Amino acid sequence: MENEQIDVVIVGAGQAGIAMSEHLGAQGIEHLVLERDRVAERWRSWRWDSLVANGPAWHDRFPNMQFDADPDSFVGKDGVADYLAAYASMISAPIRTGVEVISVRRHNGRSGFRVETSEDTIDARFVVSATGAFQKPVIPPLVPADSALHQIHSSSYHRPQQLPDGAVLVVGAGSSGVQIADELRESGRTVYLAVGPHDRPPRSYRGRDFCWWLGVLGKWDMAVPPAGAEHVTIAVSGAHGGHTVDFRSLAADGITLLGRAEAVVDGVMTFADDLRANIEAGDANYLSMLDEADAHIARNGLDLPEEPQARVIGPDPACVTTPVRSLDLAAHSVTSIVWATGFAYDYDWLQVAALDELGRPRHQRGISSEPGVYFLGLPWLSRRGSSFIWGVWHDAKYLADQIAIQRGYLAYEAPALAAR
Repeated sequence: MENEQIDVVIVGAGQAGIAMSEHLGAQGIEHLVLERDRVAERWRSWRWDSLVANGPAWHDRFPNMQFDADPDSFVGKDGVADYLAAYASMISAPIRTGVEVISVRRHNGRSGFRVETSEDTIDARFVVSATGAFQKPVIPPLVPADSALHQIHSSSYHRPQQLPDGAVLVVGAGSSGVQIADELRESGRTVYLAVGPHDRPPRSYRGRDFCWWLGVLGKWDMAVPPAGAEHVTIAVSGAHGGHTVDFRSLAADGITLLGRAEAVVDGVMTFADDLRANIEAGDANYLSMLDEADAHIARNGLDLPEEPQARVIGPDPACVTTPVRSLDLAAHSVTSIVWATGFAYDYDWLQVAALDELGRPRHQRGISSEPGVYFLGLPWLSRRGSSFIWGVWHDAKYLADQIAIQRGYLAYEAPALAAR
């Protein structure tokens, strides 16, 4: 039986796969989107119940459809998933759900790829990996897996009630860690939060959202992260209608801040002596953005209200002035650890020369080192905005153009050959 033939196979039906489908469809390029779960499944099941988008509805969306929500609101995770599913339906994206891609291998002696799936085998001329940045949850090997502690990754956390009674240690102070820690505190839990290096931008300033400021200041178009900031997390939140993350306020509300988690010996976790430095570096990042915003307003003569209170930095809490360097987890009734420690790549299925020795994509703006294979939806794929809904849409357009160019080359016949 002959394998199904298709021009382009897109792996993944999240925001990246849907955006890629739109642009390929607009160019009349035959393609198929394969998704092992449901459309936008990561938004539905890999997020906690109360999660909202970190960007306002007016900004973090595809250009051709608005959210059915207040433009300045922060849409909940299910609303984002529903939006993506509706968008896929609007563009008639050819998506097959419940189909897992087992392997992609290059054909021998001819162009294209053999795509083995849980249902059948497909021959494709091009393959786009649109599986995004959230592939394999990372839990540092600090606490033995057979420990009595209940350990989960933030991608498996949904609500406070799923955790056993007792105090909770949240490790990681990016958007996920901060919001989960705050939710646990609001539920009445005793919460400890390990804070590593982070950027702490203002949620809004002088009447404009953080996303707007990144746009007018040209920061969404940064091609690479600042030196030394490749792995620095961003502490920004759309929760409670959107607010600037303030670690001092979290401490004032009862969360004990700790430095970066280092090791566990005999049930005692130790922490680096870097809490003050991490918080002060976050403050410097915050204030520098206010400085840039003020300079932009003055340079362009904008009539935006002054906000002097935004520069007020409160006093350091006791957990910063006298940091806790070690914590006997049992003695402090810690029964759970939520690891908000990010994700690693998982491309075991992609068995072509498109990955480096650590399994990371080798690419230039999404065009991989393996001709015919493309990556989409990764952080900093082409610019800072690449992993956001609106950013991935623009990256997808570029990749669709590249595929169209390659199809043109493949379709060319030299006059002498055509005459034979």
